[in-house]
Amino acid sequence: MNDASTYWPYPRWIAHRGAGKLAPENTLAAFRLGAQHGYRMFECDAKLSSDGIVFLLHDALLDRTTNGHGIAGEQTWEHLKQLDAGAWHSSTFAGESLPTLAEISLFCLANGYCLNIEIKPTPGSDALTGDAVARQAATLWANSKVAPLLTSFKPEALRAAKKAAKHLPRGLLLDTLWEGWRDMAAELECCTVVFNYKLLNQELVSQVNQDGLRCLAYTVNTQESVDQLSTWQIDGLITDRVDLFAPT
Repeated sequence: MNDASTYWPYPRWIAHRGAGKLAPENTLAAFRLGAQHGYRMFECDAKLSSDGIVFLLHDALLDRTTNGHGIAGEQTWEHLKQLDAGAWHSSTFAGESLPTLAEISLFCLANGYCLNIEIKPTPGSDALTGDAVARQAATLWANSKVAPLLTSFKPEALRAAKKAAKHLPRGLLLDTLWEGWRDMAAELECCTVVFNYKLLNQELVSQVNQDGLRCLAYTVNTQESVDQLSTWQIDGLITDRVDLFAPT
């Protein structure tokens, strides 16, 4: 496989959490809906159950997007897999379950879709989660021509991912421009930095490109922001609005 720090086979448009807000986020139903809108790459959030199963969920708590309660990472997969992760969104999706990373990989690999896995650790488990996600991703995509992109706001998670599966491409997520982020991206041998789109300007994009990195933006949901970012030649746009923007 190519050098993880320069590897870049991905499409420009990426569906956030499967299909943004049109379906229950981080579920197989959301991935299917995003695909129906023509998207070929998806972003999702991955964390660990208490017994080490990698599954999809954004929040530390179950309460917002399931009928469960409490810290997800403190519960077993046997319990988590029985929760309803769809009814909170709408009755159409009632009964949708939390998917494992393995289940999502089957859908992506069968259809030739790309995946951006955000490593989303339960607080206090950054390295453990980064290691587990990277190891499983390396196994699941072992025979795929296109590797999943691993990203995280947590440097410790990415550091563990690098140690576990150095060949998998990595990206540093930024919601603020904290001191030392450029050095950290270099240390982690990232191929991209993924910015909150509100942070970006032409100078910053040029700086990132000069560092030899791709520049991605999240969560881009308006035509105005798409038009502005396009003038700066952004490499990837992560959006909730799979119904508004046709992927190119």
